[in-house]
Amino acid sequence: MKKLDRRLFCVGLVASSGLLMAKATPGEEKPAPASRDKLIAAARELIGTLKYCALITVDAAGQPQSRTMNPFPPEEDMSVWMATTKLSRKFREIERNPRVTLYYANHAEATGYVSLNGKAVLVDDMQEILKRKRGYWDNAFPGLKNVVLIKVIPERLEIVYYKHGLNSDSITFRAPSIDLTAGAARR
Repeated sequence: MKKLDRRLFCVGLVASSGLLMAKATPGEEKPAPASRDKLIAAARELIGTLKYCALITVDAAGQPQSRTMNPFPPEEDMSVWMATTKLSRKFREIERNPRVTLYYANHAEATGYVSLNGKAVLVDDMQEILKRKRGYWDNAFPGLKNVVLIKVIPERLEIVYYKHGLNSDSITFRAPSIDLTAGAARR
């Protein structure tokens, strides 16, 4: 296949996949970034369609570690709670380095993803644990021994959600994001 033909073929594949993003032509204004409220609402909607997310921590060697978690829906401030045990690697990793990422994605339907970067706080208050207790915890954490909650306080939200036109930049592939600590929308 000739070089030009191959490039046209690849463009055709991208266009037919529905992932082709609009590109501003010289002199044309780029669309304004989505508002903070729109990004948060879209993130809540996408997260609400998913049962699981990936929790990414950093181990003692500085390597990212990922595992599937069953989180609670985000709170009003977008903080997210989940449970683990004090005997887990993630507990030790968070004790050493509270910087974490939560990654929500629906790859089966290719709808997009939400990434929340922030700090995790370990909460071993039994009243808080009982308030959030789920039925399956009786099997997962017999007697609730060694149970601890992880509260992720996000500082940055990044989202791609095709349904709402929240796509990555066509040149840089940077996704729409907001700083949750400052409230400034950026792309």
